[in-house]
Amino acid sequence: MKKVFFGGSRKLGKLNTDIKKRADKIISQGFLILVGDANGADRAMQQYLAEKSYTHVLVFCAGDTCRNNVGNWKIRTIVVDRGQKDFHYYATRDRKMSEEADYGFMLWDGQSKGTLNNVINMLERDKSVVIYLSPKKQFFTLKSRNDLSDFLSNCDRATLENLDKSLKLNKRIHADQPQLKFG
Repeated sequence: MKKVFFGGSRKLGKLNTDIKKRADKIISQGFLILVGDANGADRAMQQYLAEKSYTHVLVFCAGDTCRNNVGNWKIRTIVVDRGQKDFHYYATRDRKMSEEADYGFMLWDGQSKGTLNNVINMLERDKSVVIYLSPKKQFFTLKSRNDLSDFLSNCDRATLENLDKSLKLNKRIHADQPQLKFG
């Protein structure tokens, strides 16, 4: 069974008609949906899947507690060797999801480093990702790391610099990829 990693920004708590249509397409193919337990996009997607009575869902949780499991689906608990519940704590869970998934479907606010980190994790594993970029209300399909630079041209310079500092964007893109230009 094909697996899709559904993820997104915590600031995006509602799914519009276009996002629901894309989700319906995935549902109609019977894919196993891997989704996190965060508020925002994760919870919104869980809510939609529950409304659809979709059963092929696996909720990934970091540590001992699962924050959201709207449909009471099966849970995969990821052990995290870190006490502080920060970016790195939840990135451990997300990294596992990107390893197990065949494809990604991300809802991005254009600023969330967690969502962009998930996109990069998928691309580093040569897995395609569909991204809904909320500020542009537009879908983008990234099939390789070469697509990442073009996609990031949708971000302003200050955002890119901030994301580069926290995610080491330039270092995570292979040597055969041109360096990202922030100017």
